[in-house]
Amino acid sequence: MSDLRTSDLRACLHGLWLPLITPFRDGALDEASLRRLVRHYVALPLDGLVLAATTGESLTLSPCETERLVVMVRDEAARLRNLPILLGLSGSDTRALSDRLERTAGWPIDGYLISCPYYSRPSQRGLELHFRALANRAAHPVLLYNIPYRTGVNLGNEAMLRLANHPNIVGLKDCCADRGQSLDLLRRRPQDFAVLTGEDAQYQEALSDGADGAILASAHVKTATFAEICSVVAAGEHDAALARWQSVADLTRLLFSEPSPAPIKYWLWRTGLIDSPEVRLPMTEVSPALAASLDREIGILDPEPGAEGPPKGRTAAPRP
Repeated sequence: MSDLRTSDLRACLHGLWLPLITPFRDGALDEASLRRLVRHYVALPLDGLVLAATTGESLTLSPCETERLVVMVRDEAARLRNLPILLGLSGSDTRALSDRLERTAGWPIDGYLISCPYYSRPSQRGLELHFRALANRAAHPVLLYNIPYRTGVNLGNEAMLRLANHPNIVGLKDCCADRGQSLDLLRRRPQDFAVLTGEDAQYQEALSDGADGAILASAHVKTATFAEICSVVAAGEHDAALARWQSVADLTRLLFSEPSPAPIKYWLWRTGLIDSPEVRLPMTEVSPALAASLDREIGILDPEPGAEGPPKGRTAAPRP
């Protein structure tokens, strides 16, 4: 079971959270690589993990795989540092999602990250009723996820602010891609409603605007630098934060130059953290051109002293 009450999770919703990739090998969940990943990231300055979200290829996971993923991550993390864990949920059927909340109530998680319904494009009233129904049913606190360029619908700030007053809704992963909307929400939100950006390319800008932290897929790479940016902004050192951000901004663009998480998985495979860069259809592995660009960035052919990652990387290119 979760160790955190709603009030405790609210206190944890800041800093850098990682939406962990789900490693696969030969079509199955790669448990050895998963444990290695957890040991690696728990030792780094992260504030929490998100499992089975978009970066974790959630829509390709079976219920049994998802449960196994959660149990293994919690078990492995607890050996070193018991980071808070959110479980990603998505769907366009409120009743079906309510049933999933009931089935996962006893899982060792601390909360949920629930995205807006996709494809159906409900009204603002429909979105509000959807999230209220789920928050009423959820045994753990709920973090909303607004990402209109994936779902086709934008949760506006008026509905968002009404939902922010629900006792079981603790914050938002903000991917609205509209800085004006984000700034308006940051100005008007309740004090205990957390806003974490999910826009990797706008990370430093969102923090400077007042976001409490971030959930960033890019932070699989150069994790300590991404975490340092958050700490430096919190200390009010915005020029220093900008300088650090400029050191990883191009990397972020590279990791999203083809559909995520394939580039991240390739990087983790080449640096020895996972045993395969495998993704599940309809996702595909990176193109040869991107693989070459990633190899140059990793520095496998000409390694830099003190480069991040395990000492032994992979040397054979994956099959196209």
